[in-house]
Amino acid sequence: MDKQNENGQIMLVGYDKHYSESGFWDKIKNVASKAGEKVVYMVLVLYYTATSKATSTEAKVMIYSAIGYFILPVDLIPDFLPVGFTDDAAALYACYKTVKSNITPEIIKQAKDKLGKWFGNTVDVDGMIE
Repeated sequence: MDKQNENGQIMLVGYDKHYSESGFWDKIKNVASKAGEKVVYMVLVLYYTATSKATSTEAKVMIYSAIGYFILPVDLIPDFLPVGFTDDAAALYACYKTVKSNITPEIIKQAKDKLGKWFGNTVDVDGMIE
């Protein structure tokens, strides 16, 4: 079930209950290569934004809802299909655009460092999700 916030932005509602710390890391580990660097980077940026003390409660709810949708094994387009992460990427990107003002250079560095460990330090993330 989705609803609009006071800015007219669509918010995923109810998916935040599917978020868990272990579920998040398990999902990333299991689908990183299939989902691709861009999706994983976006998820990491959102995760580190949500765990920042400076991030507003409203932004955290939106982020955990988007990540909860990503973690959920059954969604609009099943993840096992060749285009299975398209809907996940769309939800994550919409969330990213909404909470972008909460993303700091430190958060970007954390996400880059983690992505580099998983995919190799040759990953160029600059401009990856603008």
